[in-house]
Amino acid sequence: MALENNTHRSFSIIPCFIFVELVIMAGTVLLAYYFECTDTFQVHIQGFFCQDGNLMKPYPGSEDESFISPLVLYCVLAATPTAIIFIGEIATYFIKSTRENLIVQEKMILTGECCYLNPLIRRIIRFIGVFAFGLFATDIFVNAGQVVTGNLTPYFLTVCKPNYTGTDCLAHHQFMSNANICAGELEVIEKARRSFPSKHAALSIYSALYTTMYITSTIKTKSSRLAKPVLCLGTLCSAFLTGLNRVSEYRNHCVDVIGGFILGTAVALFLGICVVHNFKGTHGTISKPKSEDTRGMPLMAFPRVESPLETLSAQQRWKQTQGQAMLLETGFISVKNHSSSMTEVT
Repeated sequence: MALENNTHRSFSIIPCFIFVELVIMAGTVLLAYYFECTDTFQVHIQGFFCQDGNLMKPYPGSEDESFISPLVLYCVLAATPTAIIFIGEIATYFIKSTRENLIVQEKMILTGECCYLNPLIRRIIRFIGVFAFGLFATDIFVNAGQVVTGNLTPYFLTVCKPNYTGTDCLAHHQFMSNANICAGELEVIEKARRSFPSKHAALSIYSALYTTMYITSTIKTKSSRLAKPVLCLGTLCSAFLTGLNRVSEYRNHCVDVIGGFILGTAVALFLGICVVHNFKGTHGTISKPKSEDTRGMPLMAFPRVESPLETLSAQQRWKQTQGQAMLLETGFISVKNHSSSMTEVT
């Protein structure tokens, strides 16, 4: 009987997951692949001034030579939130008090006649799946912004190697919009045209903020009053230091890092608040019994409640009645005595 009360039958959850959500996820991954690894989307060619000091910083080397290389960044961004969500959900499920709340929030799904979807499995798949989707979506937005704007990195003129002795570059206010004026390597120059927004900043702040929202919304134990702030501030600080590293190595401008922070924050807040509803179940609040509608009930059915004024007036009436009775008794006695005295006189 208890199993039936905590079980919800659904025949559409698995087909919807396979034919809708997995298709959307595959399309997102494929689009991110085309942006990242192919030349399908050409970068906008933005002009420059040959004597622009903001574009003459020294070349810091390839991305693999950075202090935070892309491989390290992607591994940390993918592994850390996944491990925190996995460990947090298992720990929450095996605590008796939180498990009872979890069962109330999310019932077990029965698909067909034999397949049961445990609330623990559903929550792990939901939170990790939404996180992965947001990670690829953030990457797509970043690549789209870089392709459309074509903003130049601080070291662009160093790798572009324009002819400073030419007549065009000798004119200090001459705006160069011809892509053929650069004599450097084409692959390095193309990467130097993808500066805004910063991909490292966007992905790091998205991962950190999503993890922070999960920790603060899901972990409710009293013993974690200090562990939760330390863990959340640690993840946010790591994202902030990642953005500072991009500026210090002359790989991005400050505006690029700020734009990446804003983009990653927007995606994380949208997914955390609107999609997974602050990481709570669909039945986050226990339904209270509905109060009976008293508008259609007859007046005689309501219990009578005596007001203080009515109680006071009743006490006054009782005192008056007692007083009148005493007066009558005294009057009767005096009349009787008077009649007896008259009889004696006669």
